[in-house]
Amino acid sequence: MRSFLGLANYYRCFIEGYSKITTPLTNLLKKGNNAFNQVKQVMTRDPVLALLDYLKLYKVRMDASNYVIRGVNMQDEHPIAFESRKLIETERRYMI
Repeated sequence: MRSFLGLANYYRCFIEGYSKITTPLTNLLKKGNNAFNQVKQVMTRDPVLALLDYLKLYKVRMDASNYVIRGVNMQDEHPIAFESRKLIETERRYMI
């Protein structure tokens, strides 16, 4: 499981909500088969990302909760890249 998460972490910027999906796996490696299967599904689907056109404007949308922060780079309402990470214990005490 740890080696799978290491591989999946390499592709995290291409998966929307990656930290939210993998949090059960990192917290309880013995449990969370649903999250494991969900990560496998999103990694094996056709790509949904587009290439960034530097001549056009783009939007960055961010979202935060009590345990993850995530964002998406959008251009013409199509995702270009996703960012997602789990907050460390100290960051969880910050105001959202």
